[in-house]
Amino acid sequence: MADDTEAPLGTRYEVSGGAMLLHRSGTGGPPVVFLAGGGMFGLYYRTVHDLDAEFTTSVFYDRLGTGWSDPVELPRSGTQVTDDLRELLRAAEVPGPYVLVGHSLGGLYARLYAKRFPGEVAGLVLLDPTHEDIVGYLPEEKARLLRNSSTEDVFPPEQLDAMRTAYRATFGRALAGWPAEIREPLRDQGFSRERYRQSLREPMNLPRLFDEVRAAGPDPDVPLIFVSAMGIDRFAEELLPPEARASPAESNEAKHRLYTDLAAALPRAEVRRLDDAGHSGLAWLRPDAVVRAIRDVSPR
Repeated sequence: MADDTEAPLGTRYEVSGGAMLLHRSGTGGPPVVFLAGGGMFGLYYRTVHDLDAEFTTSVFYDRLGTGWSDPVELPRSGTQVTDDLRELLRAAEVPGPYVLVGHSLGGLYARLYAKRFPGEVAGLVLLDPTHEDIVGYLPEEKARLLRNSSTEDVFPPEQLDAMRTAYRATFGRALAGWPAEIREPLRDQGFSRERYRQSLREPMNLPRLFDEVRAAGPDPDVPLIFVSAMGIDRFAEELLPPEARASPAESNEAKHRLYTDLAAALPRAEVRRLDDAGHSGLAWLRPDAVVRAIRDVSPR
């Protein structure tokens, strides 16, 4: 699978599984590392990355098989993903310990990294993170979808193309204010047919990932903030036909209960609720809240 466009930002570094794109801005520490949501590019977090770079080193990157990093077969194990990140940060000479900022699936990977390499993590900010215990909190219909997650392609080509077209238009509008030299390559690369198909495959092994995270042991004792997005997900809402739209309130309350229970069981964790942002656009709509959480978990 060849790249369709050049990355507008970042440098590619060789790791064991291929070349990975990483972009770094700012100076100082602890470095902040953004772990994107499933199938997403690191560049989507550019706005909050730039704000962080005003006071510390800030890094975003693309996992293997996504973005401008080399193609690999997806999905991959959490061990592979976290090993890749560790190797990449060393290749790029970004010294730890790190504040890991994980969104959605990236939140699961961030916690796994912290479990496996606790001495390398100074703090965690988890933006509406995927969690291995979410199935026990969700309404049954959504819980069933997670339990039945598989590595098989589930969309026929015509449906895949329709979804790709809709997502391309929606994200194009969301990024309308970005410079064209960044917005256009991101839109074109992210929604090429093969890249988009690959992006859908990345989270297709969730049950196995959940088992992997459980087996990795307890969460380390580091400052941790769950940012719980309780608003309507305007991106998802726009992309679903009216008959497929369900009220997000039940699922939102379920995940918020989970985050609250998790924070209560950890020594230095808290939950921050955002009622004016949904899951997909959290980092775009409320970069101020993300930056505040990053500052609050960073060692003084």
